[in-house]
Amino acid sequence: MLSSHLRLVPTRVQLVRSLVRNPSSSFMDLKALLSSLNDFASLSFAESWDNVGLLVEPSPPHTVNTLFLTNDLTEEVMEEALQKKADFILSYHPPIFRPIKRITWKTWKERLVIRALENRIAIYSPHTAYDAAPQGVNNWLAKGLGVCTSRPIHPSKAPNYPTEGTHRVEFNVNHTQDLDKVMSTVKGISDVSVTSFSARTDDEEQTRVSLNCSQQALMQVVAFLSQNRQLYQKTEILSLEKPLLLHTGMGRLCTLDDSVSLATLIERIKRHLKLSHVRLALGAGRTLESQVKVVALCAGSGSSVLQGAEADLYLTGEMSHHDVLDAASQGINVILCEHSNTERGFLSDLQDALSVHLENKINIILSEADRDPLQVV
Repeated sequence: MLSSHLRLVPTRVQLVRSLVRNPSSSFMDLKALLSSLNDFASLSFAESWDNVGLLVEPSPPHTVNTLFLTNDLTEEVMEEALQKKADFILSYHPPIFRPIKRITWKTWKERLVIRALENRIAIYSPHTAYDAAPQGVNNWLAKGLGVCTSRPIHPSKAPNYPTEGTHRVEFNVNHTQDLDKVMSTVKGISDVSVTSFSARTDDEEQTRVSLNCSQQALMQVVAFLSQNRQLYQKTEILSLEKPLLLHTGMGRLCTLDDSVSLATLIERIKRHLKLSHVRLALGAGRTLESQVKVVALCAGSGSSVLQGAEADLYLTGEMSHHDVLDAASQGINVILCEHSNTERGFLSDLQDALSVHLENKINIILSEADRDPLQVV
């Protein structure tokens, strides 16, 4: 017989930070997701040698419900992605970098491609695009230093020129009839935009013609001018440059608000990266109590980015033996943390940022199997 008296038993609910974002969300079309990811950090920021973007695409249409984040896509990580029913893997490092001549079961990277296609999983890699981005990996690494101001060591250039064309040609024309001929001819060349304005040279009124043109159109403009030298004077040909992006680019040069000892900075870095050990090369004449004001950093492998940077400390994942020796000989301290240890922690910040950017439309999962292949024993 059921009792007619009910007793409410209090329960304790504990909120735990989940490795899954938006478990009740819907889905996104693959093309829409790719467009949103490019809006978040343009692939145009990536280095020319890199292999970024969509690397493996299932046959369309492909919808994405679960986005799986990892620093390195290994076979162990792929198994985890399959278990968690991912249909899109964002791997910071591109699992396909060098050209693949065949897709067999022989090598582990070929097997990754096979398993992705068999299970309709898209694979995408941003790599150096996220290194350069203002909200990217290097900015995250700089957070571990303490309060500082930072700028890219090698700023990126804007994807487009500030005006039409790649070159500007300017010259003066004396007479109205000559001006009509010149303007009529250059306006007939494709990829040319023309403006003109009054100019005075040696107390003589002239017209200054300014035109922007592509590389190909420049050849036609120069050919016309060469054949009609009597029509113009005071010619300038300028190569237009894409403007630098102030907060976007490779590496970061960080100036601490307050100088700290090298020993203090080491502890900050270890705490930020959740590491018990880092590798240290003391600069010539430096000690653990030496003060550090300027830090040049680059996530991953930083030799080429950091070379020549004026700083008290170089912070990166790995550098060659001889590059470390060169830096130390100049009195620059060097801290090495292993390659992916300077990158992986960024994924937690990325998980939160993408949830907001994608408006909670898909699940975002952070790999638990992903780890640096090297460990201290």
